[in-house]
Amino acid sequence: MLYRTAGQFKTSYKSDQALFPIKQDAFLLGVILLFAVVIFPLTASEFAFQTILIPILIYSLAALGLNILTGFAGQLSLGTAAFMGVGAYACYKMVTLMPWMNPIVAILLSGVFSAGVGVAFGIPSLRIKGFYLAIATLAAQFFLVWLFEKWAWLYNYNASGAIQVPNLDMFGVYIAGPQASSVVQYFVVLFIVALLTMVCINLTRGNLGRTWKATRDMDIAAELIGINLMKSKLTAFAVSSYIVGVAGALFVFMWRGAAEPNLFDIPLSFRVLFIAIIGGLGSIMGNFLGAILIVGLPVILNLVPGALGIPISSATVEHLNIMIVGSLIIFFLIVEPHGLAQLWRLIREKLIIWPFPH
Repeated sequence: MLYRTAGQFKTSYKSDQALFPIKQDAFLLGVILLFAVVIFPLTASEFAFQTILIPILIYSLAALGLNILTGFAGQLSLGTAAFMGVGAYACYKMVTLMPWMNPIVAILLSGVFSAGVGVAFGIPSLRIKGFYLAIATLAAQFFLVWLFEKWAWLYNYNASGAIQVPNLDMFGVYIAGPQASSVVQYFVVLFIVALLTMVCINLTRGNLGRTWKATRDMDIAAELIGINLMKSKLTAFAVSSYIVGVAGALFVFMWRGAAEPNLFDIPLSFRVLFIAIIGGLGSIMGNFLGAILIVGLPVILNLVPGALGIPISSATVEHLNIMIVGSLIIFFLIVEPHGLAQLWRLIREKLIIWPFPH
């Protein structure tokens, strides 16, 4: 009933290819933005910002970067966390070497360094693919984390080997560092995530996105019809690494506040990969759905038993979280490989034709 499309006519190719071919989709997005921009900032607590809202947005952006490479271009990667680290360390060096630089500009520029490193490690994709490419990106993961530990210049020769986010302000308001408020950081993260999401939507709907999909589905046939595989794969690595690098800068500067090299180790790469798989490979919206589930699940496991009067230890919560996430991955790989995004598409199709069965 709510999704009935009677009276919504498409009289041109432009209207048929619109971002929101059904008016209800635009209305739903408007409601989501209303909650994100107005209701959450007015009602959410410090705990909600630091535990749910900010990490969901940052993990969504990181999964979006991985999805560009794996879901749209078909190139496997297990080095997401390392490229996030490149963005974080690049941003740290820029704001310490050039303290006059605008922090948002520094965060957006940090992705450029990550893109360059991503392209360098993406060159083997021209000769290898599949499992072998995943091993090559895993080698990048080990090498970059080792570099973060051994190259003291990256962390300004700090004795602890960690990077500490300084107080960064913009127009007299602190947006990063110990004095920054969570609401301000949330708005900065929301702005950057929304901006890059819009860019990715337009890229994946355009010629470049179709080139990536052709490379993913059958690279030999794509090359036969004139697609430059080298350009297609390297642009996918560049765009993906740029987004992941920006996510890494946000991860440290807008959420964690400090970071050591082991923060960007393999578990973080797998966490982002799990979000992309559960949300749905080849989907923009799936990254947000997967992040909501992965980030929100531990919070629910911590709060619900206590609210029901059931005593549960933090170790048990951790074990339950790992078990449930593993079960969900197996479930989606078997039952619905396209993840939560496909489940939403099926629900949406049912709503459009309701109350008719087909």
